[in-house]
Amino acid sequence: MTQTPGTPAGPTPASEPETAALPAVEAPTPAPASTLALVAEAAAKSGLLWVDVPGDRAWPVWHEWLDGTAWVVSGPGEQPMPWLPEEVPIILRSKDSGGRLVRVQARVERITPADVRWESATAALTAARLNSVGDDVVQRWAELCTVTALTPFGEALEGPGSYDDASGAAPPAPTPATTRTWRPWHLGGRPKRRRGTR
Repeated sequence: MTQTPGTPAGPTPASEPETAALPAVEAPTPAPASTLALVAEAAAKSGLLWVDVPGDRAWPVWHEWLDGTAWVVSGPGEQPMPWLPEEVPIILRSKDSGGRLVRVQARVERITPADVRWESATAALTAARLNSVGDDVVQRWAELCTVTALTPFGEALEGPGSYDDASGAAPPAPTPATTRTWRPWHLGGRPKRRRGTR
């Protein structure tokens, strides 16, 4: 058998399949300095914010603000919070009026003890935690709970001078605590008018 000049001996290797290039993941746009300053001031003054879960409702949660991030712990023995998507709007209130001050998109990250931020985040949360259950709170968080980082980014969705005209009112969250079907008994019946009013 003769070999054609320039042709390598042996079987011809199969051509390698072409792999499509994966799209680059764009990092969220950092919040402008003015927005970040407003969010940081509101978060530092108030330990309460609302997580506006798409398709659900706005959940009030206590948090601790640290290094541009609102840290939240949830789970057994802690506050309830549903599983969150990668991004959610958060609403921060005015400490003076109690009304909404700014609404901004936030990136959601769940961290574990293997994360370099775990120690600083849990230390801040432990210092802010009132009436903690058990001795080793951080260990319980690591085993049973979820520590979540909510990092604002991008332009404010709502803020001073750009509030939505809607009231923002929502029906109360479902709860078994209700007195709609029963009223306490009063001697002589319930008064038609409250005392001291006309």
